[in-house]
Amino acid sequence: MTNRRENILSTALELFANEGFHAVSTSKIAKQAGVSEGLIFRHFSNKKGLLAAIMEDAEIRMKQLFAPILFENDPQAVIDHIIQMPFEMDQSEYDFWKLQYKLKWEPEYNNPNKMKAVMDKLAWAFQELGYEQPTEEARILTLLLDSVAISMMRNEIADTVPLKTLLLHKYKS
Repeated sequence: MTNRRENILSTALELFANEGFHAVSTSKIAKQAGVSEGLIFRHFSNKKGLLAAIMEDAEIRMKQLFAPILFENDPQAVIDHIIQMPFEMDQSEYDFWKLQYKLKWEPEYNNPNKMKAVMDKLAWAFQELGYEQPTEEARILTLLLDSVAISMMRNEIADTVPLKTLLLHKYKS
C-alpha cells in the first residue's frame, strides 16, 4: 500500500470515527490528508469506496483479534479472554473501535451477525461451565463490555483495574 493511500485511509478513519461518515466530505479528508480530492477518487472511486476499504481492514483486524478465542478449548479461558479485551485496547486503536460502534447505527453498514461466532463461542463457554442461561449470559456480558469499551473511549473511566478485576472474579467458575 502506498504511503499516500495509507494516509488517506488513516485520515478518513479518524474523521469518520470522530465526526461520522455522513458528516465528512471527501474534500475535508483530502485537505486533512494533504492530497488532492482526485487522488481519493482514483484510489477509492467515492466516499463509500473509501469506507469499504476501511471496513475490509476492519474485518481482517477483527478476525485476527477473535481467532484465539474461537480456537480456545478451555471455557474459562474463553470468558477471561473476552473480559480482558476492552481493558487491553490500545488508545491508538480508539478511532478504529469508535467507527465500529458508530456504524452500528447505520442500517447500510450494520451487520448484526458480525459477532455471531464469538457470541456462540461465549455461550458455549457458559454452557460448559454449567450456567443456566448460557446464551443470555453471553449477551449480558458482551453488552456490559461494549458499555465499558465505549466509556473508556470517551475517557469516562479513570481507573479500569477495579472493573476488570470485578468482572474476572464475577465470572470465575
